[in-house]
Amino acid sequence: MTTTAAPPNPTANADLAAFLAAHPGRDWDRDGLKLHYLDEGEGPPVVMLHGNPSWSFLYRTLAEAVAPTHRVIVPDHIGCGLSDKPDDSRYAYTLASRVDDLERLLDHLGVRDDISLVVHDWGGMIGSAFAARHPERIAKLVVMNTAGFHMPKDKTFPWALHVCRDTAAGAWVVRGLNAFVRGTAWIGCKNERMPRRLRDAYATPYGSWADRIAIHRFVQDIPLKPGDRAYDLVSATQDRLPLLADVPMLVAWGMKDFVFDEPFLKEWERRFPAAEVHRFPNAGHYVLEDEAATLVPLIRDFLDRPAEAPADGRG
Repeated sequence: MTTTAAPPNPTANADLAAFLAAHPGRDWDRDGLKLHYLDEGEGPPVVMLHGNPSWSFLYRTLAEAVAPTHRVIVPDHIGCGLSDKPDDSRYAYTLASRVDDLERLLDHLGVRDDISLVVHDWGGMIGSAFAARHPERIAKLVVMNTAGFHMPKDKTFPWALHVCRDTAAGAWVVRGLNAFVRGTAWIGCKNERMPRRLRDAYATPYGSWADRIAIHRFVQDIPLKPGDRAYDLVSATQDRLPLLADVPMLVAWGMKDFVFDEPFLKEWERRFPAAEVHRFPNAGHYVLEDEAATLVPLIRDFLDRPAEAPADGRG
């Protein structure tokens, strides 16, 4: 069974209505499944990858800021946003599927070279796996509260994720109560609470048990030990990250993220000592929402900067 997200009621949420009107997007047929994506602007391609439990709405402001000088591509992963939400018989909700989807979409669009990746949350693992597979195609990397490697040794797996991933109550919490979507939006901004209208916009594509399948499968796919489905792919990806050592990288980090916290940031710094790092002490997981006024122009300027120019330093 496949569920297709109906276009949200444009009168129900002004922020969402404005986003959909300005960014209607396109659809790609992925073996009979609709994968929705934005494709706007002209110039060097910038691919923005969301994580769990967000969707392309996350990048609305950044996409508008970057599109005047770049071609901006923002997919909704299968099961997310305005893409189809099939059951397990139609789609394998695994990291490998996500990376293959990205590769096939970009090949379909003729995007093969000079790619800048902007990644957040699970988008970081998807993007890192793609970049490690095709380092010659990557021009720049922008990393926000995410991972491209196994969980650092000094990081404890959060109990809330354990409940969602490993217990019988997980499906009830994630798919029944929609607590993962709503809870992440509630705690994801720390400078100021995310306004209700934005929390509702993030939650709109996930209105039913069936619509929330990807939200749960993303959590269940977190690899913690050998034998977990994504474990070998994450291992192979982190082993190939040195191939990206010379790619200009900007790291922007919300320091009050309780999942992707300082141990993850330190691992990025250890692996990429030349990266331009910006810490936001009062920002949370949704750092792009929390620090939009600062972070959007920062990322835009980084993407506009000639690749051979030296970084401005570490902040």
